[in-house]
Amino acid sequence: MSDTVQDTDELPSTAGELADEFPEVWDEYAELGKACSQAGPIEGEEKRLVKLALAAGSGSEGAVHSHVRQALEEGVDPEALRHVALLAVPTIGFPKAVAVLTWIDDLVDTE
Repeated sequence: MSDTVQDTDELPSTAGELADEFPEVWDEYAELGKACSQAGPIEGEEKRLVKLALAAGSGSEGAVHSHVRQALEEGVDPEALRHVALLAVPTIGFPKAVAVLTWIDDLVDTE
């Protein structure tokens, strides 16, 4: 999630459906994300890479796609995104890190 509240038209279908059906829940969730983002000193590309790493560690393909998409829009070097997957190898294991790399490449390869 970025520092600003995301337009629900830009959300993946399931998240967009939840946002449409329960806008008050989505608004509160978005505000929580904004507050967490602004609570510390990490900014810019560093923040995006940390969020990508957290998505990778959680094993969420959708979250990885979301953070890769946002990173590319923000001008983050695709090789930095791919490096996150390589850094994950000793922590989450080779097979999971390779899966993360394929999720990153789903979007990097389309650029």
